[in-house]
Amino acid sequence: MLKWWNKTSRLVKLILLIIPFVNWWVVLFVRFAAFLNHPSLLRLIVLIAYLLLGWAWGFIDFVWVLLFNHLTFAKTM
Repeated sequence: MLKWWNKTSRLVKLILLIIPFVNWWVVLFVRFAAFLNHPSLLRLIVLIAYLLLGWAWGFIDFVWVLLFNHLTFAKTM
């Protein structure tokens, strides 16, 4: 899922992030894949925080993708 997300155009990412229910699932899968590929305590904390505050974090991720073309704390190394 992470490779697919990184290859996807910015416009498609923004469309997926603007749809509320789709946003939550897509970002959850991408964050989980980022944690599995590059495990770190920060990514684990962000993943857990996203599970609890996903509705608000979705807006932050939308703006972050608009500016930097990747999710907050999920950029691949």
